[in-house]
Amino acid sequence: MTVNMGPHHPSMHGVLRLIVTLDGEDVVDCEPILGYLHRGMEKITENPTIIQYFPYVTRWDYLATMFTEAITVNGPEQLGDIQVPKRAYYIRVIMLELSRIAYYLLWLGPFIADIGAQTPFFYIFRERELVYDLFEAATSMRMMHNYFHIGGMAADLTYGWIDKCLDFCDYFLTRIVEYQKLIMRNLIFLERVEGIGIIDGEEAINWVDHYECYDEFDWEIQWQKEEDSLAQSIKIIQQALEGIPGERDPEWNGFEYRFISKKPSPIFELPRQELYDRMEGPNGELRIFLIGDQSSFPWRWKIRPPGFINLQILP
Repeated sequence: MTVNMGPHHPSMHGVLRLIVTLDGEDVVDCEPILGYLHRGMEKITENPTIIQYFPYVTRWDYLATMFTEAITVNGPEQLGDIQVPKRAYYIRVIMLELSRIAYYLLWLGPFIADIGAQTPFFYIFRERELVYDLFEAATSMRMMHNYFHIGGMAADLTYGWIDKCLDFCDYFLTRIVEYQKLIMRNLIFLERVEGIGIIDGEEAINWVDHYECYDEFDWEIQWQKEEDSLAQSIKIIQQALEGIPGERDPEWNGFEYRFISKKPSPIFELPRQELYDRMEGPNGELRIFLIGDQSSFPWRWKIRPPGFINLQILP
């Protein structure tokens, strides 16, 4: 029997159509049909300047907007050899890891519900709202932030934000323990996921790149079974909050204490160079290929989103 699944609504698990062939309850064939949410984001770059294009990038993936903003500013910064203050780097890392937590929570809740465990779905959205409260306090927006700018951030952290974020980190660690009790003790969930989607060492070669200031923090790559990436994100955030340049210091007005090096000109020009940049987003590796031609308009802006690439593993 052949069944059509989708196309799904954009707010659901994935905007695609699956042509599924069933033999009883067994799936014997699946043909994915993609491209239902193509919006011409690369074509749009031909008209606005690089500065005017920034508000568009949050629509690449509205659940991981901090990552799309980060990759968008990293490219021009590297091409233009623009220095970024250390405080801005720390703020970027904090926002990226908070965005990663919010993304994982929104994945984990519906995934567990689909498998057969409904309770964690409601618990997880409770903590996700706290992350969005932090975003709103820092950027005035809960989703489409437009917070990353070339050379730093759009604004500094608001008064009391760091203490509020530290309180969230302490609270969230206790919630992770609760998630583990609800999920890892669910026999139905374990029977349906154990032994599924295993990748051996040869297939999971670790290609490492360096961006922002992650090298300054102590953290571990989560790749083995039963590892906890949420706790690692909290560990990175806590280190960044405790070590961020600022507070009262004789050099508080120095370059490293600023939230932006210099506000970019509206006609900021990209040098005549090429750049291939990448970063590890919450759903895979996000990449761009950027070509400048000494003008305010990028000659080419190629986007390689992780979602489409991940679907290539489907048969």
